[in-house]
Amino acid sequence: MADRVYCDWNATTPLRPEARAAMLAAMNLVGNPSSVHAEGRKARRLMEDAREVIARGLGTTARRVVFTSGGTEANVLALSPGLKAPGGAVERLLVSAVEHASVLAGGRFPADLVQTIPVGPSGVVDLDRLEALLASGPPALVSVMAANNETGVLQPISEVAELVRQAGGLLHVDAVQAFGKIPLDIKWMGAGLVTVSAHKIGGPKGVGALVLGTGLDDLVPLLRGGGQERGRRAGTENLTGIAGFGAAAGAALAALEVDLPRVTALRERLEAGLCQTRGLTVFSSAAARLPNTTLFTAPGMKAETAVIGFDLAGIAISSGSACSSGKVQPSHVLEAMGAGSAAAQGAVRLSLGWSTTEAEVDRVVEAWRKLSLTLLKGGNETVLERF
Repeated sequence: MADRVYCDWNATTPLRPEARAAMLAAMNLVGNPSSVHAEGRKARRLMEDAREVIARGLGTTARRVVFTSGGTEANVLALSPGLKAPGGAVERLLVSAVEHASVLAGGRFPADLVQTIPVGPSGVVDLDRLEALLASGPPALVSVMAANNETGVLQPISEVAELVRQAGGLLHVDAVQAFGKIPLDIKWMGAGLVTVSAHKIGGPKGVGALVLGTGLDDLVPLLRGGGQERGRRAGTENLTGIAGFGAAAGAALAALEVDLPRVTALRERLEAGLCQTRGLTVFSSAAARLPNTTLFTAPGMKAETAVIGFDLAGIAISSGSACSSGKVQPSHVLEAMGAGSAAAQGAVRLSLGWSTTEAEVDRVVEAWRKLSLTLLKGGNETVLERF
C-alpha cells in the first residue's frame, strides 16, 4: 500500500500522528469524565482541553461545544423544530439542494415542513430564492453548508446569514468539509449552530461536535439520560475519540496558514494536467472552492469505471460523496446544478490533503492520461483488462 496515492481526503483523512498519540494517551486513563475523584478529573481535563481547541478554531468558547458521534448526529441534533430564533420559535426548515444527506433528510422536522433552496449552475445557493422562501412563512431554520463535499464550492455564508437575520430566522452551517481547511469564525458566519467532524481533519472516525452560537441555549437533546454535555447529549463521552479530535484540530489549525496556499497550488497543478484532455469539465471551476477539491468529467466517461481504473493504477479517488454505503450513483449535487444526467453519472472527485506531494499529483495526471485513452473511446468495459 505504500506506493499507492490517496486522493479521497474529502471522504476521510489519514490519522494525524498528533491524534494517534493523544488517543493512545487517553486509552491509558481509567477515569470517567463525570466522576469527581482524581481519575475522573484527569479524564475531564483531557476532554475539556480538546473542547477548548475546537472552540478556539471557531472563535467561540468551550461551553458552546457539544460532542457527538459525528457530523450526521450533530446535524440531526441541530435540525430541531422549536429552536428560538430572533423572530420566534422556528416552525419550518429550509435546506440547500446540495446539502449532505443527513441535512436533506430534514433532521427532526416533518417532511411537509422542509423546503429546498435551489442552487445555480455553479452550485452556489440562489440568494433571491432564499429571500423569497424566508418571506413566505413563519420563522425558519436555514441549513446551508460552508463547503460542498463533492464540488468544494464555498457558499456565501455571511450573505445567507444576513438574509436569515433580516427574516428573524436561525442559521445552521454544516462546516464538516470546511473546518481546518479554511479560516472559520462562528461570529462572522452569523451562524446559530455549526457542525464539525474529526475524521475530515486527521482525527478518528466516530466523533464530531455541534457548536452553538451565542445566546442559543434551548437545544433539544436527541439522547436523554445522564447530564453529560450540559444536558445536551446523554451518554458517557468518547474520551479517546475526543482527545484525537482535539489534537487533530490543533494540528490542522496550526498548519492552516502554510497548508492552504500549498494545497491550492497542488490542485491547480492537478487541474492543469487533467485539462490537457479535450472536452474535460471541472465543475464549479469559476466559483470559490476549497483548496483541495476537484470534481470533473469527460464525454462518455462512466464514474464507476473511472474509479476502478484509477484504483487499479494505485490511486484512490471517489465518485463524489462516500456516504452511500459504497454505491456509485448519480450525484444529487450535480443534478441540482442542472449538469444533466450524463455528467452526474460520469463525474469523479479527487481531493488532496496535507501530505499530498507534487510527485503524487503528477502520477495522478499520468494515470489519467493513460486511462482516458480507453475511457473516452467508448472502452469503459475493457478498462479492467488494460490496468
